[in-house]
Amino acid sequence: MGPEPSESDPRPALPRSVTILLALSGATIAAFGVGAARGIVTPVFFAFVLTLCVHPVRRWMQARGIPRGIATGTTIAAVFGLLTAFVTVLLASLAQFSALLPQYAPQIAQLGATFAGWLESVGFGAEQAQAVLDGVTPGGIIEFLGGLLGSIASVAGGLVIILTMLILMAVEGSRVPAMLASLNNHRPALVSALNGFGTGVRRYMVATTVLGIAQGLFNWLVLVILNVPGALLWGLLSFICSFIPNIGYFIAIIPPLFFGFLTGGWPTVLAIIVIYGGINSVVQSIIQPKYVGNAVSLSETLTFVSVLFWALLLGPAGAILAVPLTLFIRTILLDSDPSKSWWRPLTGDQTDLQLTLQQEDDAIRARRARSRRGRPGTGSAPKA
Repeated sequence: MGPEPSESDPRPALPRSVTILLALSGATIAAFGVGAARGIVTPVFFAFVLTLCVHPVRRWMQARGIPRGIATGTTIAAVFGLLTAFVTVLLASLAQFSALLPQYAPQIAQLGATFAGWLESVGFGAEQAQAVLDGVTPGGIIEFLGGLLGSIASVAGGLVIILTMLILMAVEGSRVPAMLASLNNHRPALVSALNGFGTGVRRYMVATTVLGIAQGLFNWLVLVILNVPGALLWGLLSFICSFIPNIGYFIAIIPPLFFGFLTGGWPTVLAIIVIYGGINSVVQSIIQPKYVGNAVSLSETLTFVSVLFWALLLGPAGAILAVPLTLFIRTILLDSDPSKSWWRPLTGDQTDLQLTLQQEDDAIRARRARSRRGRPGTGSAPKA
């Protein structure tokens, strides 16, 4: 007979396979629920992220003796001003682009016909090629952009929810420190996780916003110099796509390449790739990871998968909010429970792996040094 299980190591109530299946089933149901309520979930979470970002401003004002109501009203007005400026620039750039697009209708039609002919030559049917040709028109492009942005009613409804939630969260945010202090007496791990989440998201959003503004202004200036139509819109698109990790750059560069080819041909396309692509590669590959990577502690693989996952559930806004959403899920499921902390390295946090990684690097360097000493002719000649 085998040993009896001790009380300190009880058997699980359910087999591990059943637990995993139940967890996956629950996650699937929750994901479908979030996707079905995307019209509410997306603006509410966006307002939550904005409130987190402006919270230090109100705290700074209160620390200098400014009344709580004035500090709250000032932060609300600042966020409203930023949103108003963003929406104004977006509408102005869309209006400019809509006015310019019909001017390039002949070039667009010719390019569509060429592409449709190439599709037929490689084996696609005439119906598929005609469908592509029907879509490559000024009306089809505007319709595509409209479908991507959503209807006017949905956009207006989302803005109303965002503005309303900003007011409510800003007012209630003044009581958050007291709430966290009370909660810390009962759930200190949860409070620590929430504080870490707020700090990480705030640092990520602020750093990405600053770098995105710099990218957008530079790209707008480059496209204006190259006489690419809709430069303001593509600069704004570059700013928005800077919040989409890994693939945002590739999304932002496609429209300038398309319209640059219509106006200047291949020389303009090459100039956009070299200049536009070069600066964005430096920002997203070197500068952004240096300032943002330590804040989020997410692996590149998990970040890329999270972009695809949240975009599938919430649409384009899900791709923009992918990193904060993933950090929020990790905070609730892992960081708030100390017994689950061993999962963090699997999500990309290398804090507990630094010593092991350093030892592996030292071992590799030692083996490299031994192999060099063992090569013939590299050591000192023997004495006679």
